[in-house]
Amino acid sequence: MNAISPPPALESPCIRLCRIDPSSGLCEGCGRTLAEIAGWLAMSAETRRAVMADLPRRLAGGGASA
Repeated sequence: MNAISPPPALESPCIRLCRIDPSSGLCEGCGRTLAEIAGWLAMSAETRRAVMADLPRRLAGGGASA
């Protein structure tokens, strides 16, 4: 009997504190932009990792990268 393994959990920086700061355009909980949040599932793993690597800088007040 072959068991089907569930897909691996999709890594996400979401901490369920979803509030967009009007001045920066970033989520105050995770540091992503609305476009990044909306497109997260469609992003490649590499792109998601790059965004996540930048989040500490953003949350420290550095804003989103261009």
